[in-house]
Formats: sequence, C-alpha cells, structure tokens
Amino acid sequence: MRVLFLAAEAAPLAKVGGLGDVAGSLPRALAALGLDVRVAIPDATPVEERGFAPVPVARFSVPSAHGAEGASVARVEADGFPFFLVGGSPIPRHGRVYGRGIDEDGPKFAFFSRAALEFCRHSGWQPDLVHCHDSHAAPAAAWLSEASGDPFFRGTASLLTIHNLPYMGTGADAALADYGIPVTGDGLPDWARGALLPVGIARADEISTVSPTYAREILTPEFGCGLDGLLRSRSDRLSGILNGIDLAVWDPAADPALARPFDAGRLDARRENREALRRELGLDPDPQAPIVGVVARLDHQKGFDAAAPALARWLGSGGQLAVLGSGDAAIESRLAELAAAHPSRAAVRFRFDPDLARRIYAGSDLFLIPSRYEPCGLTQMIAMRYGSVPVARDTGGLSDTIRDAAGPDGTGFLFGPLDAEAVSGALERARAMHRRPAQWRALVLRAMAQDFSWTRSARAYAALYDRAAARRQESVAR
Repeated sequence: MRVLFLAAEAAPLAKVGGLGDVAGSLPRALAALGLDVRVAIPDATPVEERGFAPVPVARFSVPSAHGAEGASVARVEADGFPFFLVGGSPIPRHGRVYGRGIDEDGPKFAFFSRAALEFCRHSGWQPDLVHCHDSHAAPAAAWLSEASGDPFFRGTASLLTIHNLPYMGTGADAALADYGIPVTGDGLPDWARGALLPVGIARADEISTVSPTYAREILTPEFGCGLDGLLRSRSDRLSGILNGIDLAVWDPAADPALARPFDAGRLDARRENREALRRELGLDPDPQAPIVGVVARLDHQKGFDAAAPALARWLGSGGQLAVLGSGDAAIESRLAELAAAHPSRAAVRFRFDPDLARRIYAGSDLFLIPSRYEPCGLTQMIAMRYGSVPVARDTGGLSDTIRDAAGPDGTGFLFGPLDAEAVSGALERARAMHRRPAQWRALVLRAMAQDFSWTRSARAYAALYDRAAARRQESVAR
C-alpha cells in the first residue's frame, strides 16, 4: 500500500509538540510492516540550519481561484528515511511551524494540502491512502472526497487523525474557497464551514484519534468542542489508536544526556541521576524527599493552574519539584512564586531544553500530568520508560496508558476531578508508597516494563488503512 503522510511537523526536521514525534516515528514503523510511506510537511523551517541537506525534486502548479500557483518540493533524508518539504508563496520560510494566526495559517495549510496532492500527480506516485493529521492537513481529506471524477485520485482513500480537537483552524473560509476545498457535509455546523479540521471530519473516509478513551470523550458535549453531533453522526468511522514512542530515541540505557545510563536491570544506578538533577537545579540533597517532575506546555489544557495549590502543599510538607516548560504567563508566574517561596525545594525553568527534559524524566520520582483533557499524551510513556511514576488525571490517553497503583498491576496514580484536593490526594498516595521501598521498586519496574513501542499501533493503523481503502472502493463503485 502506498501511503502519503501529511502533517505540519515531523521530527527530526521540525518539531513543536507530540504531533512532530508521531509524524517522525509512525511512518518508520509502517514502513517496517512493508508499506510504502512518504511523509510531506510544509517547508516553513529552514532545515539546513539543523544540518540537513534538502534536494529540490519538483516544480509544478497548484490550481487556485486566482490562477495557477507555483509550488516546489525538496527531498531530505533524516536517519535514512525520506521526507518531502512542500514550498510555495503561501508557506513563509520564516522558521515558524505555526503562524501568528489564521490569516497566515489558513492559506498556508490549505495550499499545503492541495500542493502535496498535486506533487503526487506530478511525480506519478499514486497513493492508495492519504493520512491527514489534524487541521493542517484536513483540507486534503475534504478535497479527496470530491475527487471521484479525477482519474488519478479516484481510488485514493483518506484517513484523518485528530490529535487535538479544539485546535480546528476556524476562520479559513477564504483559503478553503481559493483552493477548491468543499465546506459542506452532513452534520457539519454552519459555524464550522470555514474551519480546516471540521471540513475534513465531515468528509474523510475514516477518522481516528490518538487513544480509545479520547475517541469516546469527543462524542460528548464536554469534550466535543461543538462538533460532538458531527462526530456522533460519523461514529461508525471513528477509531481510537494509541500513539507510541520511539524506543531507540527514548532509551535510558543509552541516553547521552543522563549522568549515568540505567535500565530495569540496573535500577540502583537511577539514584545517581536523581542526585545529579538535584545538583543541577540547586535542590536540597535530601534522599528521602521525592521529586515531582514536570515537562510540559504550560497552558490551560495542561491544568497546572488548578494543580498549583496542591504543589504548594507538596513543597510545604517536604516534597521537591522540578519544572521545565513555557506558555501562559499567569501559570509561569504562579510556578515562579512557588519556587521563590521554596528555593531549595523547587526549581522552574521556563524554556525549551530537550537534554534537561531527559534528566528530569530520569531523575524525578514522580511525574505530574494534571491535564483537563489529554488526547493521548507522550510524557507519561516517556516518564514510565525512564522510571518516573506518573501522577495523572484519569482522562483520555492517560486513562489508557496508566493503571492505578491501588491494583496489583498498577503503574501510576490516577485522580478524577481536577482540583487541589484530588491532586494532593494522589500525591500523598504516591508519597506513602514511596516510603515502602520494596513496593515502590516493584511499581517502578512495572512502569518501566510497559510496551509503548509503535509496532502495535502501526499494525492497527495498517488495518484501518485497509478499511478506509475498502470504503473508498465501495463509494467509487456506487
């Protein structure tokens, strides 16, 4: 099967968040199953600055309401895997994966979606399926739904994966019209007809999201962002498939950023990473004080505003805290206040620092994830692989990847409501078990033993590709 993979970002070329990890790792796992996968992203970040050497491979035109628009594609190898960079005047090459608003991103992603498809036509590589990721590639799924009269794309199916439903690209009416993207569909609310993601949801052959629980949650008004009715009407096409992580990239036994590599067979070596983290961040050298780690985008979704009072109690009762992230100024300010009030027990770093992130995974005892909603989440998977036990809200992909320590097969601590009492309760349960070394070690080892590789997910996606292709063939036959 020939699969065109469309995303706004893909590691290691361009990465802002978890989508970049998925688009960089999942295609490799699919290729290992024998699929012919090509990944295309917008040529928005000069990859030459990161040591890559793109090679121009095509120049062609993209139809638009204003006439033919020039597009280009360059091929670049990253760790032996080919990626394709789609360029053109609507895609500013200014180093930002995402622009400053829909006035920039609407034309950019509508053009990208059409240009990636036209590149297939130009190169003669006919995809069996186009896997569109989030709002940025959703217009491709919408366009393909009306391509049954196009000999080249007549049999091409589409799968749209929703990574984060609220980010739907509203206000792209003009851009969608410019590139011939259909903006109608059964169940599509009128207000959503100018939004990138909903028009794709309304017309994709299959729809997926990145965990089974989130796939159920978005069918409800609480999590559906006004699209729950549309999603319920298409629920026969909706699947939830957990993301994975690249086990070669996230391997504490071979991670050069750590003070000392370790694995489940050398768990005692993990203590050196904890003490090294304390020294690096200026925390008290108190071996009895468990460290709560945080590596996160500090915005409303992640819930740290609601968790802050619980963290204040944690620090006041002798716990320690290591935070790495950036985002909302009010949340940053609240965390900075905690660090100022407990200078030897809390450290906050408001920046992007991938090596420090790895040392926090490897050196913290607990890893806090108080998300209001979480489509999948990768940090809990990485934390468990590195021996940091998650303390997380029972929602979305967190529910699907963490088993509460109250059970015999527990791997973390889950809490329900997002309030200070619930967060404090989970942290105190964790502290109590931390004081029982044998139980704690068994919990850490169970967490480290979880299989979060892409292999299982890739097989599920391959099966979904087959289902989408069959659905497309049925549609064409009618």
